[in-house]
Amino acid sequence: MSYPGARVLAVARSHLVWDWNGTLLDDLTLVVSASNSAFTAVGGRQVDADEHRRQFRRPVAEFYAEILGRAVDAEEFGRLDRIFHDAYRVGLTTTSLAADAQAAIKSWPGTQSLLSMWFHDELVPALETYGLTGMFTRVDGLRTEVGGDLKAGHLARHLAELRVSGDQAVLVGDSLDDAEAAASVGAAVVLYTGGFTDPARLRASGHPVADTLVEAITVARTL
Repeated sequence: MSYPGARVLAVARSHLVWDWNGTLLDDLTLVVSASNSAFTAVGGRQVDADEHRRQFRRPVAEFYAEILGRAVDAEEFGRLDRIFHDAYRVGLTTTSLAADAQAAIKSWPGTQSLLSMWFHDELVPALETYGLTGMFTRVDGLRTEVGGDLKAGHLARHLAELRVSGDQAVLVGDSLDDAEAAASVGAAVVLYTGGFTDPARLRASGHPVADTLVEAITVARTL
């Protein structure tokens, strides 16, 4: 039996925005390795994956400052960011999608797009490499030379270009920054535990949490 309220809920979140790094792309090991390349280049210590997941946050400069135990200004962060990305590119050829990424993408019934904080001109050809070309109505990566900032402004511009309002959208990502970005535009969010953030931190946020991407879509369809 149907009723008006049920129909409104069914179409309220018709567009899904995917995060890339740590969500569709299973690159935690590579990110930790590339981060350690940056830390050790300036005499810092290394971190393991567990510590990275407990401490990582945006702006990334704040994360770097905590690990290095001192302030990191914009100029130094620019250098560290270049070291990170140089190391990241070397290992990217052996990095795979999350095990259920393709299945999750195909299981969403509405429109979907991709918003990454990785460089746009490298993201687009990577999608072809991973067999994802044509699956998204819009793809946006970072269009600056240095990354590491918050996602909120990028999400607002992404949705504006799509002409999708926040209350029509749900974001699937792996970080608390994703949750904050979604909240800033009135979008829903499902947080994925397989990425850069410790699952306990995600669950403590009070937002919906999923252990697989297919589960994330199941949850997103109920929002």
